Amino acid sequence: MTTERITDDLNRLVSLLPAELQASLASTKSRDQLLEVVLDLGRVPEARYSGWSTALGSTSVTHADLQAMVERLGQFGSDNRAGIERTLHRISAIRNRRGEVVGLTCRVGRAVFGTVAMVRDLLDSGESLLLMGRPGVGKTTALREIARVLADDLGKRVVVIDTSNEIAGDGDIPHPAIGRARRMQVARPELQHQVMIEAVENHMPEVIVIDEIGTELEARAARTIAERGVTLVATAHGNALSNLIKNPTLCDLIGGIESVTLGDDEARRRRSQKTVLERAAEPTFSMAVEMHSRSRWAVYREVGRAVDALLRGQVPSPEERKMAADGRVLRVEPQLSPSLLRRPSVAPVPLPNPLEPTSLQPAAMGSAQLELKPSQAPSKMFQVLCCGLSEQRLDEAVRRHDWSVQAVDDLVQADVVLSVRQGLGRQPELRRQAREAGVPILVIKSDTLPQVERALERLLMRRDSDLPHRDSADSGDGDQSDASAALEECRLAIEQVVVPQGRPVELLPRTEDVRQMQADLVTRYRLRSDVYGTSGQRRLRVFPP
Repeated sequence: MTTERITDDLNRLVSLLPAELQASLASTKSRDQLLEVVLDLGRVPEARYSGWSTALGSTSVTHADLQAMVERLGQFGSDNRAGIERTLHRISAIRNRRGEVVGLTCRVGRAVFGTVAMVRDLLDSGESLLLMGRPGVGKTTALREIARVLADDLGKRVVVIDTSNEIAGDGDIPHPAIGRARRMQVARPELQHQVMIEAVENHMPEVIVIDEIGTELEARAARTIAERGVTLVATAHGNALSNLIKNPTLCDLIGGIESVTLGDDEARRRRSQKTVLERAAEPTFSMAVEMHSRSRWAVYREVGRAVDALLRGQVPSPEERKMAADGRVLRVEPQLSPSLLRRPSVAPVPLPNPLEPTSLQPAAMGSAQLELKPSQAPSKMFQVLCCGLSEQRLDEAVRRHDWSVQAVDDLVQADVVLSVRQGLGRQPELRRQAREAGVPILVIKSDTLPQVERALERLLMRRDSDLPHRDSADSGDGDQSDASAALEECRLAIEQVVVPQGRPVELLPRTEDVRQMQADLVTRYRLRSDVYGTSGQRRLRVFPP
């Protein structure tokens, strides 16, 4: 259970206001929900809350009121913002043609401890995270808390790029809300991209936290930082992932969009026009969060797949998360949109272990694969030979999940070879020996903890799925269980990957009888399949319509 703790130093902001306004706010019952106080020349001041506002007093704001506040605040920056030292409050000015202040927006800044529970599990992954949402939904508040958790709880070297002193407050000493994270201030907003690069080159951060990426230069700087192996946590202009696709300035954050001309056969297979939009590269941010409200977020764990679905005219299904009144985070797993698939009349096959799509690919295979989280690891130790990746990363994944896995140095002892891209290219002899010995090879994208964890899950699942077949050769119940699992695997592959994402999927190796049952199921979905692999590893590949 997670509880929120809020600190706002509201009295320091209220003390800057005219005396009449201070008295009005002192009697306001919803003071803890106050978002901002607006003072415009010649108008009655307003106190604004979430969804409503109220007048403060009955006297209009005068030049003297505004000038007195400006003198107490001190100098405004080039972005027309000022702050109160060691607080998170922000005061923004509206000026006339002569440069005189004719309006002030006094935004209440709060440090809310506990909101990070909505994405706490994502921070452990080490992958870049993008937050999106309308103004006032709490993006900066969440960003501030994420920086503190990364620095204090996870022990990361965190640098906050604080363009307008909105994350860590005004003054030279950052607000305690960011914990041990370091803060770099930006002299002018247009220099933010330069400070981002400077932070990487001079201060060796593991994580960089940025508020409001809004220009093409900043988007390019973010990609440069990500390619140097630094994790990014940032917010961006846009309410949803679809907004970034339509934004030519920021679409590079999600991989960039390019127009591609398809061949006749490919266009016919896709049932689309010959000129289509496709993602140009891997996204800068592999994960994204749409903040619909302060207590309801939508999580995209694989931004690339979500963008591909949107470009195909489909609706991706993010994981919905809600904060309950008692502080618990409620998760709603992604569901396939009914408009994407008209499911045939096939009797459901019960299976206790759900399947999930993964981007891992075995050597020399380009189609999507599926993984099944092992529900119970066998007692025999699973031995893995690492190629091109550190055994320390493997040990970290094993310790985190308490898996029966150990690293070995000899191919003779290995049950599988786990390699990163280009790893086997540097050791062609190992590839040849593994093929001759019949030791399977699994290739992952990079030497990161999430990639290693997914690979081990998939390998353990495959090892587990082989055990019932070997141990229950004479048991009809064992055959029925294997067939049920195979049919459910096939059904979920079609509904979660092949149809909505338009990608082929290779299923796990099965016996000839079970493969035939899977092929019959594919036919009922009006799809095409074929058999691949050598003896003992023959498996079905399902193709999109």
